[in-house]
Amino acid sequence: MEIERKYLIHTLPQGYENFPHTEIEQGYLSTNPVVRIRKSDDTYTLTYKGSGLMAREEYNLPLTEEAYAHLRPKVDGILIHKIRYRLPYQDSYTIELDLFLDSLAPLLLAEVEFPSLEEAEAFLPPDWFGEDVTFSTDYHNSSLSQNGLPR
Repeated sequence: MEIERKYLIHTLPQGYENFPHTEIEQGYLSTNPVVRIRKSDDTYTLTYKGSGLMAREEYNLPLTEEAYAHLRPKVDGILIHKIRYRLPYQDSYTIELDLFLDSLAPLLLAEVEFPSLEEAEAFLPPDWFGEDVTFSTDYHNSSLSQNGLPR
């Protein structure tokens, strides 16, 4: 089960570029149900996500580079390209800060994963976080791949 909250970011936090980061390319073979392929640096993954907003099932399966290359032309919609920074927060959380590139620039989103719904609901974000878009399907990567930037 994946439990996460998602926020728009309007101003990047000072020093974010000093934290570990990964270049990600991902596309969707299906958005209902969500079936995604992802290249994260040199790691390739096929992911299935169940329905839901803050909490939903998620299954990840490893792919080879060859399998990823075979599936990549089958992506429906925009191939998402982003840089993800991992920032520690409050000793127990990691903020995944996504800087979208190409047609989705200048979108900036932050996600935080939680071990329980109670922790997710009680979470107090840092003051540099913007609007909570957890319950807006417009900011799901699968929606961004189909519709581009929300208006």
